[in-house]
Amino acid sequence: MYAVIKTGGKQYRVQAGDLLVIEKLGGEPGSTVTFDEVLMLGDGAGVTIGAPVIEGAVVEGALVETRKGEKIKVFKKIRRQGYRRTGGHRQQETVIRVTSIAGAGLSDKWEGEIDLTPKSVLNARSRALKEGAEWQAPGTEAPKAPAKKAKAEAAKAEVTGTDTPVAEAAAAPVAEAPAPKAKAAPKAKAEAADAAPAKAPAKKAAPKAKAEKSDGDDA
Repeated sequence: MYAVIKTGGKQYRVQAGDLLVIEKLGGEPGSTVTFDEVLMLGDGAGVTIGAPVIEGAVVEGALVETRKGEKIKVFKKIRRQGYRRTGGHRQQETVIRVTSIAGAGLSDKWEGEIDLTPKSVLNARSRALKEGAEWQAPGTEAPKAPAKKAKAEAAKAEVTGTDTPVAEAAAAPVAEAPAPKAKAAPKAKAEAADAAPAKAPAKKAAPKAKAEKSDGDDA
């Protein structure tokens, strides 16, 4: 069974159990909302049309939340004037869970449980799941990490001498570090230089005896 209702200047086709997003309505989350402007009712092949509404027909729902819709961009331009302005807008909207439809001798009711979790919380949960982290509700403390018991177990193993994994790890001999490799001896350049015979310094030629030359001239 379905119905066509009018609210906020728009028409919506709804069924029992549908989640409906409409223009903003007053009320707190969990309150009951009644729509009496029912334009048409349908059940299978049978259809009842109002003139303009069906008398006595009512659609009821539970208000889930009132929130802001998706942002839209508003761009204004005047050509040849250098005028450009960009703005944004988020319309206020209300989320309704349709619970029952009644009218024209017919009725349909939804027996499910109404979840009042807002969309912002659902989005936060989905982001946490994508990142692999645990979601934490706002205003609650994070769960404390379990205390480390390695030191306590090691101390207990030393006192009691029980074969615990910690004690076995402590009793295991430590492997000796490998000895460092001996460095290759450098090439004996100095030894080769020492082995080569030292060259004797060159002897200077004796100067010619000027005295002998002068004696020969006198003779």
